[in-house]
Amino acid sequence: MINSKLPHVSTTIFTVMSDLAREHGAINLSQGFPSFSTDDHLKSLIKNAITNDHNQYAPMQGLLSIRVSLSNLIHNCYGAIYRPDDEICITAGATQAIFTAIQAIVHPGDEVIYFTPAYDCYEPAIQLAGGIPVPISMDVQNFAIDWDLVKQTISNKTVAIIINTPHNPSGTVMSKEDMLCLQKLVVDHGLICISDEVYEHIVFDDNKHMSAASFEGLKERSFIIGSFGKTYHITGWKTGYCVASKVLMKEFLKVHQYLVFCVNHPIQVALAEYLKTPKHYLELGAFYQRKRDLFLSLLKDSMFKFSPAQGSYFQLLDYSSITNEHDVSFAKRLTIENKIASIPISVFMSNDNTKKLRFCFAKKDDELIQAANILKAL
Repeated sequence: MINSKLPHVSTTIFTVMSDLAREHGAINLSQGFPSFSTDDHLKSLIKNAITNDHNQYAPMQGLLSIRVSLSNLIHNCYGAIYRPDDEICITAGATQAIFTAIQAIVHPGDEVIYFTPAYDCYEPAIQLAGGIPVPISMDVQNFAIDWDLVKQTISNKTVAIIINTPHNPSGTVMSKEDMLCLQKLVVDHGLICISDEVYEHIVFDDNKHMSAASFEGLKERSFIIGSFGKTYHITGWKTGYCVASKVLMKEFLKVHQYLVFCVNHPIQVALAEYLKTPKHYLELGAFYQRKRDLFLSLLKDSMFKFSPAQGSYFQLLDYSSITNEHDVSFAKRLTIENKIASIPISVFMSNDNTKKLRFCFAKKDDELIQAANILKAL
């Protein structure tokens, strides 16, 4: 018999809800991927890369050209300098980058703090490293972090804190004050920060993305994770990145080289060129804000309650005025009976029933209109 290293892990809710959506022909606003196409120019760049025979192993750390482009992007956006030669690594998606960072620094018995509801890869990655996951629940009304509670939770076994901003699933964005509180705790206690910033370019209204790269104390002690898939509507290409100080990156690369060694070569060639045009990422917030506003404008007279997402491409809807059902049961019923799939967020936190569902608005306009009409009729 196998002694499972993850005995309590089952099929993720994303797979469950997407499978249910396919089975019942529902509009799938559950899993976080765009239903529209990426830029034809980017498609042509990858075709050219393949035609020009960039089809063998790329350098382990990633092509120098894409690392240079990424270094320029980070400097332009956050004023931070990361050296392409020893502080940047291209990864097989952001999840691989998160897993690699955790394996690089977490030893058996080490504690890692993270905030729930949380992306579901954090906990098993900590467990596989022999670490102890220490979840701290965010306020389910406004998804604020109680930094006094975080300070009280830090122990002599704590080695790292994982943050995610813009936040999935709530769509909230950490403030400058949040980042300063985090920085003080990280520096004072000698911790490492793993900053999941995959939605960094998807921020709305007057909000601003606060990258760990913008805070000197955090920059020196952080692995910062990004996603080309989220930025350029290419989630299936599974390409992301990690930036970190030279000392941290040295440990990251030790794990990375034996986990995947290198990442898809033609995709790197294409992205290196595509990154040279800043509007491709600078215009992303306005692009998704229009979709968020369209979706919410159609729901303004519905029985759902909501605060507009500050970032990411997810919107939470509170259904407490409609039913007392558990969010998992309600999400499944909506999929089967009303033909619209969402994600219940209680599965990502200790709160057993938040009465909130997560909807992805990275979809074609006609899908959002059709989905909103279904929800408005409830």
